[in-house]
Amino acid sequence: MANVIRGAHFSDIHYAAGTLAEVDRCFSFAVEEAINRGVAFAVISGDSTDHALDMHAPAVDALARNIRRLADHCPVLMLQGTISHEPPGTLNLFRLLGGRYPVHVADRLQQVALLQDGTWHTSEGWRFDVVPDGSRALFSCVPVVNKAVVAAAVGGADTAREVGERLSALLCGFAATNEAARKQCIPTIGVSHGTVYGCLTEHDVPMAGFDHEFTTGALFAGGAAAFMLGHIHKHQAWIGNGRVIAYAGSLGRLHYGEQGDKGFLVWEVGVDAARCELGATPAKRTIDISFDGMPDLDQLRQVVRETTVDGAFVRVRWVVPEEDIDTIDRAAIERLFAGAAQVKLAGRVIPVVRARAAGISHLATMASKVRAWAEVTDAKPEPLLGCLEALHAQAPEEIAAAIMAQLESVVPLFPPDMLAVNGRSEVAATS
Repeated sequence: MANVIRGAHFSDIHYAAGTLAEVDRCFSFAVEEAINRGVAFAVISGDSTDHALDMHAPAVDALARNIRRLADHCPVLMLQGTISHEPPGTLNLFRLLGGRYPVHVADRLQQVALLQDGTWHTSEGWRFDVVPDGSRALFSCVPVVNKAVVAAAVGGADTAREVGERLSALLCGFAATNEAARKQCIPTIGVSHGTVYGCLTEHDVPMAGFDHEFTTGALFAGGAAAFMLGHIHKHQAWIGNGRVIAYAGSLGRLHYGEQGDKGFLVWEVGVDAARCELGATPAKRTIDISFDGMPDLDQLRQVVRETTVDGAFVRVRWVVPEEDIDTIDRAAIERLFAGAAQVKLAGRVIPVVRARAAGISHLATMASKVRAWAEVTDAKPEPLLGCLEALHAQAPEEIAAAIMAQLESVVPLFPPDMLAVNGRSEVAATS
């Protein structure tokens, strides 16, 4: 590819107190790898943080240190991600880090040119009318869409359709500027944060609803040679005529059951085509074991024999009735995974549903209590009352003898000829 620019694409880092150990290890590794590979720019396509953070939080300090390391090596572009993860204004701090190269925060619809001197030039409106002189690469930035604002404007029922239509029109609007850049042999790159129809989550579940922001067709219609996406935590890509759309996925493994490697993307973007490669990070290993009923120790022993559990994060889940809670040997399960970094036992209890009869404890006789219970549970009280009377009037031996006599007098429900098999009568004994 002629006139190629190499860049690093990070996404969905999710710095927070609870994720700090995992994400800082993985992001620090990825930053070092990107620097070693000589990237000319770095993009973070949203969700650098997991939620609103205090300025004095260790997670903020750790994130800022790694962004500064990147900015001392190359220009950095940070995109506004999911509002609940990155409240508006969260990224403003990173504009002020003062590295060798600037950090640009894309928190509105815009196009940004990376100039030959390593600085960023931002469009005043949502796009450039003319490609800036001295551009080394052209970025079209689409931050996360605040669907609440759209819903307030058009009504909740029309939100999904309106978001999709507006984004499709917007991406088509970028195409003219991207085509002008292509004619000047300038690589073009799109950056956004959202869901592509048909993509897979980190648990390999297809996102096939009708409320997603993008289709691959709309993204390709933007005319960029590369489109760098965030929001989905599984790396995946779509290719069309040499152009590439790709999720970098999350840098760390943040949930049990996540499939595939975790990492960042190293891109090589040309004028007409692009390609990307996943650089895997040392994300933690997880083992997720689920039982529909009671946990089976034999199956767990087999997992230990067949899987390397040392240093892994293990979760064992089960579903049991309330009366069986005390029969689960949690200590034995923990002993099986003694070498794991963490063992999480997550049992779901099916509660016993009890129908209560108000005032039943105040009734004088057992028979009246049985009648009250039968009324609440919609049961017939007569058979129970008969049994209760027999318990009062007869000895246990007499009750047992009467039951055996009834069993001996049972008549088969079907005549012998109806039970013939292969021309031979086979009638089971009833006594």
